[in-house]
Amino acid sequence: MDLRNRISGELKTAMKNKDAGRLSTLRLINAAIKDRDIALRGEGEDGGVGDAEVLQILDKMVKQRQESARAYEEGGRLELADQERSEITVIQDFLPRQLSDEEVDRAVAEAIAETGAESIRDMGRVMGALKARYTGQMDFGAVGPRVKAQLG
Repeated sequence: MDLRNRISGELKTAMKNKDAGRLSTLRLINAAIKDRDIALRGEGEDGGVGDAEVLQILDKMVKQRQESARAYEEGGRLELADQERSEITVIQDFLPRQLSDEEVDRAVAEAIAETGAESIRDMGRVMGALKARYTGQMDFGAVGPRVKAQLG
């Protein structure tokens, strides 16, 4: 089952169960996917959003909520920070399992070997290979320094 159908199914279940918190987050996810569909149509692409793009959307949504939760905590708005964290939990239900530190290091080493990267100048190719294979499974902001360390 593709992600889009899975999200729609979860939305219907949340409606039936009257789970307001989960329902609102699922509606936000659906809205983000539909916004991307509309943007693609504007660019002349009729295919719609595939699973890879849905994963990117979900990953972006998690990062936005993590930043918001931090900002709310710093501002003393703990109830809003908790709400953001509960949304993160719902969104992460649709993301693949995050890789451990050892798995990330192994994936970086494999990507370096596959791309034939030899220096920092090749970092873009390595990151591209990692993003193609591990979207949603690792934080690419944290992976960049690891790639540099292994290349440098």
